[in-house]
Amino acid sequence: MARSEKNPNRSPQRIDRRTAIQWVSAAAATFPLSRGDSFAAAAPSATGYGPDPDLTKVYQPGELWPLTFSESQRTLVTVLSDIIMPADETSPAASELGVPDFVDEWISSPYQDQKPDRNSILKGLDWLEEEAKRNGVDHFVSLDAETQLKICQDLAIEAKKDRRRFPGSFFYTLRNLVAGGYYTTPEGMRDIGYRGNVAMVEWNGPPQEVLDRLELKPQE
Repeated sequence: MARSEKNPNRSPQRIDRRTAIQWVSAAAATFPLSRGDSFAAAAPSATGYGPDPDLTKVYQPGELWPLTFSESQRTLVTVLSDIIMPADETSPAASELGVPDFVDEWISSPYQDQKPDRNSILKGLDWLEEEAKRNGVDHFVSLDAETQLKICQDLAIEAKKDRRRFPGSFFYTLRNLVAGGYYTTPEGMRDIGYRGNVAMVEWNGPPQEVLDRLELKPQE
């Protein structure tokens, strides 16, 4: 939320299922997430784990396990994602990279570590809709951008005070998911200056003194 610009609300951009699952697998190995609070939302309906997904195949939404978000929830998460990670002069907004699909896939997968995040996100989305009604509209996405930002800023303050207490815990979990997903994309890595497995200097072979000591000659 430190980035200064906010994209206007837009229809959620979708990414294919295989990409989303690969993304979740990579993110789970590279960034730690809060487990949040254990609320009483329904658990995913998939029965057992079975084999891990075959990432060489192209899966359609819901084929491996049911996805969670309704269209209205997906739109809400898109707006929230772009509040947390808006576009700026060098990088796209979270929704342009498909982050809402990443969040949906993460909370929908039937693994124990994701269930608390699922519960926290769903309860938080319901809370935001109730907050919108208290502000005189039916849905959070119908609020003006200034009010949306103010609510999120208040949630961020609550999360900083106590990240285990709802509703701050919801925003803490969502912010981690959005930022973690964003910064495991090529665009996000470029945004923070991460170059990865890229040569920093031109390689011209081992130094001559090393070759001399080993009595080796450079290859022609």
